[in-house]
Amino acid sequence: MKLNIKFDINTFCKRILQDHLEKLALPYQLLGYTQVEIKENVSSEKLKEFNAGLSEYGIEVVENNKSILVQKIKNAIIEMVYMEDKLPVSKISSYLADKTSHRYGYLSNVFAEVTYTSIENFIILHRIELAKKLITFDELSFTEIAHKLNYSSLAHFCTQFKKTTGLTLSAFKRIIIKRRETVRNPF
Repeated sequence: MKLNIKFDINTFCKRILQDHLEKLALPYQLLGYTQVEIKENVSSEKLKEFNAGLSEYGIEVVENNKSILVQKIKNAIIEMVYMEDKLPVSKISSYLADKTSHRYGYLSNVFAEVTYTSIENFIILHRIELAKKLITFDELSFTEIAHKLNYSSLAHFCTQFKKTTGLTLSAFKRIIIKRRETVRNPF
């Protein structure tokens, strides 16, 4: 049996943080889903244990200012892309500047310096990942997905999808259908 899972990444990360903080009996307060205030001094051993527990899930404590800013940019982009409704129509540069309280030019330079890619490429990758999930759930048409992800047209969405994945939308959907059939009828 194959189950399709839908999850909220923010809730997921928050729960992992809470579990690890409670496991170490550290008094804390969550300040959003990417910041935690620990209400007492923590020994280096406990901090190492906390970091090790989080690293199993691909989560790490960020310590330098540029990395912290890049993480805030990534979080804002992920929040923007994975919102329940349609992506915001406002310019992404304004959205990120508002979320981080920095000029977009500065954000763009720091992001490229730390990640070796552009903010635009990061956004495209997340939009395409969400598109693949939406196609897999098979609840929306390609046009509806393009609209939900705020593409200017279906053609633009198709072009960006193929450029990023190497597959057309139809070919990707055929692969998903074929995999479903294989899982249902393995022989």
